[in-house]
Amino acid sequence: MSKKTPYYHEVGKEVEVFEQSYKNKIPFLLKGPTGTGKSRFIEYMAHQLDTKLITIACHEETSSTDLIGRYIIKGAQTIWLDGPLTAAVKEGAIIYLDEIAEARPDVIVAIHSLTDHRRELYIDKLGENIKAHKNFMLVASFNPGYQRGFKELKPSTRQRFVAMAFDYPTEKIEIDILINETDIDASIAKKLVHIGGKIRNLTELGLTETVSTRLLVDAAKLIHSGLPKRLAVHVAVVEPLTDDLEVTNALRDLCDLMI
Repeated sequence: MSKKTPYYHEVGKEVEVFEQSYKNKIPFLLKGPTGTGKSRFIEYMAHQLDTKLITIACHEETSSTDLIGRYIIKGAQTIWLDGPLTAAVKEGAIIYLDEIAEARPDVIVAIHSLTDHRRELYIDKLGENIKAHKNFMLVASFNPGYQRGFKELKPSTRQRFVAMAFDYPTEKIEIDILINETDIDASIAKKLVHIGGKIRNLTELGLTETVSTRLLVDAAKLIHSGLPKRLAVHVAVVEPLTDDLEVTNALRDLCDLMI
């Protein structure tokens, strides 16, 4: 049975750019805030290209060993176990390193030879160079200007990728996304999108992250399944944004007026 196509609403020329990057074997970098569709886009493209996708959610403890592989003890034997990056290189999969700037510096060092003309992975524990399968593709994402400002990608790393910036969709597209993702009534979808737009413009609140499309989708799902509209917005949109009681109350009052 064929897998269902992930829903994705194209905003610009990102599909064409990705296809050409894949064709020319150039690594691809997605830049943009949390919840703007970066991960969904990669799922969609992997489906369109009929290619296996391996996703790694990077964090401050993610090391090159986690990606490349390690020796493990199995019974009386010590055997080598490929990590997800090595598996992708051998199989010809797309590997997606989500929030790559969060990973340890040795991860960036490990992928360097995969992001230039060599297209090979050096496994120091085995003393081997693995040539990448012709269908292998390295994709990464990061959030520029994230609140922990030191978590940035060096220019020398960024220049190894074709890069595209992702941002919040237009009002019309965001309404379409909510309707397609949740079957919510169009009038409610429109109100949720207006709430999202309003909060995104409230820069004076000092929010470290603002309302993502993902949060609006979650609120729409809760409303569609029967949760009262205001409560759904409180728990899916307002509470995830801040722990500041004054800001929370102000956002609740605003949302209550709008829905």
